This record gives sequence, structure tokens and C-alpha cells, in this order.
Amino acid sequence: MEFKFFSLFGQFLLMLKGMFTKPENFRMYWKEFMNQCVDIGIGSLGIVVIISIFMGGVTTLQTAYQLVSNFVPKSTIAQVVRDTIVLEFAPTLTCIVLAGVIGSKIASELGNMRVSEQIDAIEIMGINTKGYLLFPKIAASMLMIPALVIIAGFLGIWGGKTAGVMSGIISNDEYWRGLRQEFKPYNVFFALTKSYAFAFIISTIPSFYGYNVNGGALEIGRASTRSVVVTCILILVADYGLSALLLANG
Repeated sequence: MEFKFFSLFGQFLLMLKGMFTKPENFRMYWKEFMNQCVDIGIGSLGIVVIISIFMGGVTTLQTAYQLVSNFVPKSTIAQVVRDTIVLEFAPTLTCIVLAGVIGSKIASELGNMRVSEQIDAIEIMGINTKGYLLFPKIAASMLMIPALVIIAGFLGIWGGKTAGVMSGIISNDEYWRGLRQEFKPYNVFFALTKSYAFAFIISTIPSFYGYNVNGGALEIGRASTRSVVVTCILILVADYGLSALLLANG
């Protein structure tokens, strides 16, 4: 078991090393990078918008339900919603969803190319397949996933305000007052740090499993499922590690 882990980890590092070579045609790489930005960013925007708005609304309603003391100002609801969304829900929950959306797509796409021998054909043409197929996906994920997390943060806070105002729990002025109270810019840095770490995990793990598929269509499905499971586990582990490290220094 330990030997298999170190073997897979070594293959993973060699995959990352193989991506960093001089592009055979920079324009071709740039075009692939832009295509991946559209697929990853625009393709995942809809689900991020829906999740973020309802995530903020539910957070507001549950916070108001638990806030039973009349001595606590209602603006505290906005503070709790803001910190919960920024610190945890926007980066972690969004990236777990994106692990299923983006990760399964990357793994299945590369797996299909491997099974149908398209990757072998590209290698015969003298093109570094790790650089051409994997690097644009990882680079696009590192650019677009943090952007999606930022959008999720804004929409989550807005969804919390909308739910609170429409249900009569909190007024618009009280909500905005709570958002400004005791705001720590370090929390934004913390959220972005997590989003970049999660983006790396979401893009590299499915790329590794998809690129190294052996067999037929059944193995593509297994690799896709396995990559999503491993990615979600690593996101949760990284979430705990980064929280322990960064919040202790904050």
C-alpha cells in the first residue's frame, strides 16, 4: 500500500515536471488556454451563481434563527454571514462543487483521449502532450477558479441580504452596517489563498487520473469517479491545514 502511494506520487511529480517545457507553438498553447478558460470559467458560472445566492440566504435565515437574544443587535447577523461566506462557504463549498463539475470533465476528457489513442497520435507528431493538454487546463483553473470564488463571495453576501430583507429579519441599513463592522482584510487574503490551493488540487488530480487511464470506457468512468473523490478529500484536508496555519498567524 505504501509502495503504491509513493509510486503514484512519483508519477504525479513527473507529470508536473513534464509540463514545463518550451512550447512548440505558443499561439497553439494560447488558444488552448483561452478555450479552457471559457470551459472552466463560463461553463461553471451558472452553478456557482445558484449555489452562492442560496448559500447566503440559508446562512442568514439560520443565523437569525439561532440569534434568540434581544440584547444582540441584528447587525450581528450580517457579520456572521460575511465571515462565514468569506472564510469557509465561498472558497471551500464552491470548490467542492467545482471538483465534481470541472474535475470529472477533465478526467473524462483526457481519459477518452488516452483510450482512443489521440494522445499517442499527438506525441507521434512531436508535441509534448503534458504541456499541450495538461498545462492549459491547470493554468486556466488557477486563473478562473479564484475568480469564481470571488464571485461566490459577493453573491453569497448579496443573497444573505436579499433573504434577510425579504423575510423581514433585518433591514437593509442594519445589514450594511453589520458588513462594515470589524471587517478584517486578512480574511479576504485567507480565502484567496485557499482558492488557489484548491484550484491546483482540482486541476492536477483529475489530470493525473485522466492522463494515465488504461483500458476502455469502463476505466474512464472509474478514473473520473476516483479523481473526484480524491480531490474532495484533499480539499477538506487542505482546508483544515490552511485554516490551522493561516488563522493562527492572522
